[in-house]
Amino acid sequence: MMDFLSQCRAIVGDAGVLDAEADMAPFLTDWRGRFTGKALAVLRPGSVEQVAALVRACAEHRVALVPQGGNTGLVLGSVPDASGAQVVLSLARLNRVRQIDPVNRTMTVDAGCILQQIQEAAAAEGCLFPLSLAAEGSCTIGGNLSTNAGGTAVLRYGNTRELCLGLEVVTPQGEIWSGLRGLRKDNTGYDLRDLFIGAEGTLGIITGAVLKLYPQPKASITALAALPSPAHAQQLLVLMQDHCGASLTGFELMSRFCLDLVARQFPQLPKPFAEPYAQYVLLELSSSESEAHAVGLLEHAIGAALERGVIQDAVVASSVAQSAGLWQLREHIPLAQAKAGKNIKHDISLPVSRIADFIAATGPRLEAAFPGCQLVCFGHLGDGNLHYNVAPPAGISNEDFLVNQDKVNRVVHDSVVAFGGSISAEHGIGALKRDELAHYKSPVELNMMRAIKAALDPLGIMNPGKIL
Repeated sequence: MMDFLSQCRAIVGDAGVLDAEADMAPFLTDWRGRFTGKALAVLRPGSVEQVAALVRACAEHRVALVPQGGNTGLVLGSVPDASGAQVVLSLARLNRVRQIDPVNRTMTVDAGCILQQIQEAAAAEGCLFPLSLAAEGSCTIGGNLSTNAGGTAVLRYGNTRELCLGLEVVTPQGEIWSGLRGLRKDNTGYDLRDLFIGAEGTLGIITGAVLKLYPQPKASITALAALPSPAHAQQLLVLMQDHCGASLTGFELMSRFCLDLVARQFPQLPKPFAEPYAQYVLLELSSSESEAHAVGLLEHAIGAALERGVIQDAVVASSVAQSAGLWQLREHIPLAQAKAGKNIKHDISLPVSRIADFIAATGPRLEAAFPGCQLVCFGHLGDGNLHYNVAPPAGISNEDFLVNQDKVNRVVHDSVVAFGGSISAEHGIGALKRDELAHYKSPVELNMMRAIKAALDPLGIMNPGKIL
């Protein structure tokens, strides 16, 4: 493949083609360290035109490519397979904020921009880009769009799809489609943008995007509520929405086991309550009016919840530091899991009204099949997204438990589908859930997806083996 690599070097220069093992290593292992692939080379273009030229070279030589942003994906979607025949195409050098339009409330960015960089650039113009998730210091907006990432603010602002007005994409033929239109209304045929968002790089390479901006809230108030059950959390969500409307921007469910795990692994973090409770909800209100308005809304809603017996206790943050401390409890759950050992993870979504029933039904099924297994259940209850993870029973090694992964997945995913849910809420499918998707999607859906893939990528060079 020297002719191919020579052609690539002619496009991006010697520094833009990495083919030594040590240089490629950071691009080949997934975020969780579970899988390390092999690559023919890592290509690092510095412009959209270079991306297009590299894709044309890949098409000419029939070399499959794996688009990669910050490589923070959780479903093996951004790493190559073990064949050594694929190239990784890193978008990291495409990292410019191209334009901010505060009147139109939009910003145009390269796909390789780090999410935190975008948040800060918007804030510098007095605006808010509301996408927020744990990896925001290293994930890129191209990856966020390719997986239709969620995060903690979906309840108010929607997934990444809802935050994007236009895209720039390099097609599998190496052509550049410029759909960078900052329009909120554009009914001119098929919405090509929505084909590429959530496609995980299997239909084309996102190189730029027009993103929606919002006014910065004048105040944000955080509270932690204690409850007896997930059903009470559902009641609290309805009550908070009735009292606070669109001001409710965060609503996170956490079980007692989750916070006990955080307390064991990170004892320096705050302990808001003197006694433990079965469930907790972390909620956030954002006000466009004033801090006093937000506090008034929250106190009235919390008072009503206490009076009706929906919650048992509540702590309201009285400072920015206390608010950050409460959020740290939620954000440290995945970190605590990682320190405690391996577990079998599930990123699922359900109708909000079915979440309590799902939790009540699925736990006993897992306990019956895998006695002593430990459930780490938390997530964005406000938008129906749970991270429903299963840890080994005490005294069982990670390795001995992980051999049951397929059986555990079947119990959880069968229950998810029975309750009208989805086996992937915000992480995508990648290679990790590809076979699960084939198990649960209908033949009609799969055939339509395959038809789209065949029409746009007839050579099959775009991230092969992912999703389908």
